[in-house]
Amino acid sequence: MLIMRLAGGLMDNLDKKKVWNDVLEGIKVSVSPAIFTTWFKETHLSKLEKSKDRYLAEIGCKSSFVKTTVETRYFGLIQDSLAKSLDTSCDVFFTVKQISNIQSGSPKLSPLFEDSAKDNYEIKDFILKAGLRPTFTFDNFAVSSSNQMAWAAADAVAKELGKAYNPLFIWGGVGVGKTHLMTAVGHDTIKHGLTDKVVCCTGEQFTNDIVEGIRNKSTLSVRNKYRKLKVLLIDDIQFIAGKDAVQEEFFHTFNALVNSGSQVILTSDRPPSEISKLEERLRSRFEAGLIVDIAPPDFELRCAITQIKARDREMNLAMDLVQLIAGNIETARKIEGFLIKLSSEVKIKNNQISQELIESMLGKGSEENESSPKASANDVITAVSKYFSIGKRALLGVSRSRPVALPRQILMYILRTQLSLPLQEVGRLIGRDHTTVMHAVEKITILASSSAQIREDIRGIKNLL
Repeated sequence: MLIMRLAGGLMDNLDKKKVWNDVLEGIKVSVSPAIFTTWFKETHLSKLEKSKDRYLAEIGCKSSFVKTTVETRYFGLIQDSLAKSLDTSCDVFFTVKQISNIQSGSPKLSPLFEDSAKDNYEIKDFILKAGLRPTFTFDNFAVSSSNQMAWAAADAVAKELGKAYNPLFIWGGVGVGKTHLMTAVGHDTIKHGLTDKVVCCTGEQFTNDIVEGIRNKSTLSVRNKYRKLKVLLIDDIQFIAGKDAVQEEFFHTFNALVNSGSQVILTSDRPPSEISKLEERLRSRFEAGLIVDIAPPDFELRCAITQIKARDREMNLAMDLVQLIAGNIETARKIEGFLIKLSSEVKIKNNQISQELIESMLGKGSEENESSPKASANDVITAVSKYFSIGKRALLGVSRSRPVALPRQILMYILRTQLSLPLQEVGRLIGRDHTTVMHAVEKITILASSSAQIREDIRGIKNLL
């Protein structure tokens, strides 16, 4: 009897797996590959029960963020696909639940798998030797509309090295994920056995190698290092611009690699056409491949990045706290920096992670503008006045009407978080006491996590600065 029950339970699991695979195949046709990989690969059919003439389906999601996104955006698509697969009406609800070993088909580790663990250690050694960052893989790269094209290009290159797009040139601002995507291709290459054929370096490191080769008369060994690779990944290639000997050597290295079918991936903070002092022959070769840009992450992508980075640091953040951080910090690098500070605050001072703690840290100017010189207080007042089309006299006046009060609160928020001014100094500039400033900063901090319009207003003012 026990054997029959176990067999029946296993059959149910297999049936659920087959049903969900059919559903996913239908969904795959309706959404982009990037969206499918980011959201639907993180789900499974955890329960399927029939009640009279309807099915009740429980969809398990890997995290609360995946659950919220899938349930909000794709409820109808999933329900229709399930009904079509089961050929009957279906009610759907979502839950946060990890897939079990039996359902996923993953066997328990035993001594038989010790060799596999050993191989993983060896792969890690090759990853570090190649200059790759261990955590920069496709698995933990969050995808949305702002980086979908770049992700798809990198994924295509990883599957067909030297054939899909060669070279692949990825450009964008600070902390948008260029290096992460480039490094992910290197990870895939090593996992497929080309362990000693990948090198990832910066433009500065490449330059230093060339200089050392010339100084020590070991140019031949430098050429052997770079020209016999299967994949060459260079970060911040704009660094070689204006260095004639380095550009000469890179030109020949580039030609040797591409002609032999090897893959070249480059990143930069600007497109080839805008890199000054870059030789025209290099510019034309960069433009012969695929050039993709990565825009700054939108709010939803920043939420996903916050969850990924928090999970990496073993921090369990509720969804409202994730949104609070993502609503007030604009780049992945700044999010990671904030989480490091938050983790330190919790460990050193033995604090609990709470909304109050995060609000206070955000209000202390945790997000400083690192891409441009810091503006003056008068610059910020002028920008807010111009953005909202409100005179400075009214902005700094006594009126409490919403058309004036809200821009004034945003002004106080930016002065506090971007310029890191003390509360008393902000109050002196605006003509308010420090408690009013504190209230305004807290209010806009919370609104930035829930209101797309507030986030857009803040970004618009920053752009003016």
